[in-house]
Amino acid sequence: MTNILDGVRVLDFSRVFAGPAATQVLGDMGADIIKIEPPTGDEARYYGVSKDKLAEMGGVSPSFVALNRNKRSVALDLRNAAGKEIAQKLVEKADIVVHNFRPGVMERLGFGYETLSALNPRLIYSEFSAYGTTGPMAGMGANDLALQAHSGLISITGEPGRPPVRCGTAIVDLHGSLAIVAGILGALLYREKTGEGQRVESSLMLSSAHLMSYFYTEYWVDGTVREPMGTANHLSVPNQAFPAKDGEVVIIASTDEMWQRFAGAMGPEQLDIPEFSQVFSRRTNRVALIEAVSAITRQMSCAEIVEKLSAVKVVVAKVNSVGEAADSAQLQAVGGKIMLQVQDRQIPSVVSPFQYSAVDINQGTPPPGLGEHTNDILQELGLDAEQIDDLQNSGAFGGLRAAAE
Repeated sequence: MTNILDGVRVLDFSRVFAGPAATQVLGDMGADIIKIEPPTGDEARYYGVSKDKLAEMGGVSPSFVALNRNKRSVALDLRNAAGKEIAQKLVEKADIVVHNFRPGVMERLGFGYETLSALNPRLIYSEFSAYGTTGPMAGMGANDLALQAHSGLISITGEPGRPPVRCGTAIVDLHGSLAIVAGILGALLYREKTGEGQRVESSLMLSSAHLMSYFYTEYWVDGTVREPMGTANHLSVPNQAFPAKDGEVVIIASTDEMWQRFAGAMGPEQLDIPEFSQVFSRRTNRVALIEAVSAITRQMSCAEIVEKLSAVKVVVAKVNSVGEAADSAQLQAVGGKIMLQVQDRQIPSVVSPFQYSAVDINQGTPPPGLGEHTNDILQELGLDAEQIDDLQNSGAFGGLRAAAE
């Protein structure tokens, strides 16, 4: 079966989260992802896991497994002349280059866009930085949390009157990864029409701004600066988590019609009052409404609330733990989990966030060992065993052996 990106080769110089998450999606689509790693490896291989625990997990961290299936690994020392030459040869045969170094690093290594596009005019060069490549903060490094802070995201996250709260997942990184994918696919379509490659730039800065877009526009239009509201929503009420006997349930009755269905299903007369009848009056009487609804939901289980409200088409969801969500029957039903063989263990991983009717992209090879495919890829370039040994002796692969074990 032909996959979406069969025949497309990607050189992936990226590491940790945003870049590898993007190239994994491209790999799921069938692209040949060559992960170019330093001899020490992508830092995410060992991220947040002790050596003892790492051995139990098959030698790589859950973070690395989650973001690096369907890739081949080449270990190259790009500061070594021979290693640099091999990377340049790979560029000549590549369709796409992806990196997430600070601005200027790839240029200093000899792999900036102008240099590589001269080698390969059809090359699509995807650059993902922290704050972009221009402006007063362009040279600064950052991670997901730094941009949650800079963008104002954590200033609206958490409970009123309490310190700011980090979003529990690397939301800017992962949102950014899909921006990288979208940009690359657009550039591939443009190349199909014109034959021309180009540079595609994105950043944590732009990704976080995109997440905050309607808050920024609201501020630019009328000066409104939003503050944290916990799980509540400033546009409508009820639109937040409510207590139940055995946990919490999110209830969203954002329109007057939905409110009527909600109030009718929950029954008690304390909800059937003029102050709660319309969107704007519910917002004005937010505190009283939340107290009235909470008094009802506290007497019910999460399952009872979900069953009652879903029956009348009111948006409702139990607040699940990570484990409950990961093991949910619905995630299983939509094919949200894939199993990967990592050494002697079967490790689950989440699939890419879309599906096609014509092809099945949810197939997976396990994340590669560091430099696992160096020998194979060098042979694809036409190098024989003696030449590979010469490269080894010249330090092209650092202290690693080129041959696959």
